[in-house]
Amino acid sequence: MLIFLPPSETKAFPPGPAPADLDALALPGLAPTRSSLIDALTRLCAGPEPEALAALGVSERQKDELTHNAGLRAAPAGPAGDVYTGVLYDALDLPSLRRHEVGTDDVLIFSGLWGVLRPSDRIPHYRCSAGVKLPGTGSVSAAWKKALREPLAAHADGTLIVDLRSGAYAGLWAPGSNAVTVRVLHEREAGGTVKRSVVSHFNKATKGRLARALLESGQRPGKPDEFADAVRDLGYTVEPGPPAKRPDAPTALDIVVSEL
Repeated sequence: MLIFLPPSETKAFPPGPAPADLDALALPGLAPTRSSLIDALTRLCAGPEPEALAALGVSERQKDELTHNAGLRAAPAGPAGDVYTGVLYDALDLPSLRRHEVGTDDVLIFSGLWGVLRPSDRIPHYRCSAGVKLPGTGSVSAAWKKALREPLAAHADGTLIVDLRSGAYAGLWAPGSNAVTVRVLHEREAGGTVKRSVVSHFNKATKGRLARALLESGQRPGKPDEFADAVRDLGYTVEPGPPAKRPDAPTALDIVVSEL
């Protein structure tokens, strides 16, 4: 089983002091793409401020991100599981899993700058989402769609994929039929009628808790139906999701929650 996660917009600043070693990150064959994107990003952020802000989609109040990006090569790095923060990562709490010696090798975090990362991979604070287009390089998503295709297929090699990524990052690499996607539905009663909807906070927090529970349980389902049974065993309400549009598409599952 491999658990695919998105990154987070919010990121901590690792204490360092050593910078990232590109050859030591997950799938080291991706190092040339990582290096090329870092060079393009640092050039952009060392140049005219208005162009860099616009390319990264950040405001004037966030211009410090340009300074951080411009110094990426020498910036202090720390475990990605510590750098990524926010609702999903707060619920998952990768640092506490590490302290309790719970293995996280089944987790791959997708990133606009790094492609894919293990939680233990050391990275600096950075700003570069999957939607960014870098001058002279183009779309980072397009770069990763090409670079990830063969290495990630070889790495997955028939393993069940539990795909918890958000839309932009799901587009970087598409798993086949031995995969599940998860949608979290918030169920509530309004005016005597039970309603369900997708709510960002519930979605992120539940996915973080689900990933943590799977890792702690030691269960390693190999097929979508085995995954659904494992999640039910963990106490979740699981239902079939929207039907697949093609034969080789992942199995869609809905997890229904009423409260956090």
